Amino acid sequence: MTRQDLSSLDCDVLIVGGGPAGLSLAASLGQAGLTATVLELQSAEQLAQPAADGREIALTHPSVALLQRLGSWQRLDAHDIGLLRAAQVHDGPVGGAQPLHLHAGGTGVEQLGWIVPNHALRRSAWEVASTSPGVRLLTGARVLQVGVQAGHAEVQYLPAGAPEGASQRLRAALVVAADSRFSSARRQLGIGAAMTDFGRTVIVCRMRCEHPHDQVAHECFGYERTLAILPLPDDVVDGAPLCSAVVTADSAQAQALLALPAQEFAERVAEQFGHRLGAMQLLGERHAYPLVAVYAHRFTGPRCALLGDAAVGMHPVTAHGYNLGLAGVASLSAALADARARGLDIGAPDVLQRYARAHHLHAWPIFQGTNAIVRLYTDTRRLPRLARRAVLGAALRLPPLQAAIVSQLTGRAPAWPVRLPAGG
Repeated sequence: MTRQDLSSLDCDVLIVGGGPAGLSLAASLGQAGLTATVLELQSAEQLAQPAADGREIALTHPSVALLQRLGSWQRLDAHDIGLLRAAQVHDGPVGGAQPLHLHAGGTGVEQLGWIVPNHALRRSAWEVASTSPGVRLLTGARVLQVGVQAGHAEVQYLPAGAPEGASQRLRAALVVAADSRFSSARRQLGIGAAMTDFGRTVIVCRMRCEHPHDQVAHECFGYERTLAILPLPDDVVDGAPLCSAVVTADSAQAQALLALPAQEFAERVAEQFGHRLGAMQLLGERHAYPLVAVYAHRFTGPRCALLGDAAVGMHPVTAHGYNLGLAGVASLSAALADARARGLDIGAPDVLQRYARAHHLHAWPIFQGTNAIVRLYTDTRRLPRLARRAVLGAALRLPPLQAAIVSQLTGRAPAWPVRLPAGG
């Protein structure tokens, strides 16, 4: 790309989608000396104060390290940050068999990870991006068309409050699609994706507990539905123990659970959990999400790249989705900043291929492994039940296998690059 071509561009990178991945990428690029423009349909008010959506995000050590370097971790409220010290995996009814107990002992860290509300992470990502040098945020912007030319990428959009027909165009060396697993930008760029509809719905909500959870998470693979109990910080008002309940069921059963009165729903959750936390009480609303996993056919193309759920949309059972998005931020930022430092075109295929290769090598085994776990632990037939018991039994008897699982949970092996580009 010539110097004249560079002078005609509006910025270095156009980012379609103002979720945590898109905003974090913008902040990372801005801190590395590149310019980025984020286009997001939601208003600035919605992004600055996102509504609670019931989702609690388990973060690995590399993810927290990246958030700290960006500065968004420091913007979280103390009561939003919960510790995940250990985890237990139960097969069948809770208490019916010995669970697999996972902890960070011997790993060099004190806990498996952290748990933070999704809306808090979204808010902190917005705060950092909106104050980062070189970052422009276009909110209320409806993206109409995304495309690439030989020398630049281009986005046509309708600004907030503008009448139909008053669209504008932006040009950059690169466009990044970060607009959800059902990405319209990905489709317009001509990149397909493999989608797996599990035919199931996840219900997430907060619960007040009678007994303390000791900062231990539980994954309970019941034969009819799956239950996860995630430890949250105690109530800031009265110190009562709080947890997040994540119920996964087929769509019909999920609708029946959502229709139950609040207390009856809470009693169902407490019963499936074997009353380990005593009586439970529903706090706030129940939120439901369909389970669809997505893996893009490729992560880059001519002057374009995919990020976050637009690249890989994970089933939440292994809690890797958000962490994969942040891994992509680190990898793509490093590739682009390195190219700029060497005077290369940041939209060149060989520059983008560095990111695509690294992200695929990191994401593919996790994606396939997660889907295999889901299929095994949601199949109620006799042989799959025996197979999953055998898997858990092997993990109970083999410390190296437990260590490998813990390494995945903490994100400490295999490692992905958390180093920010120069200036980060």
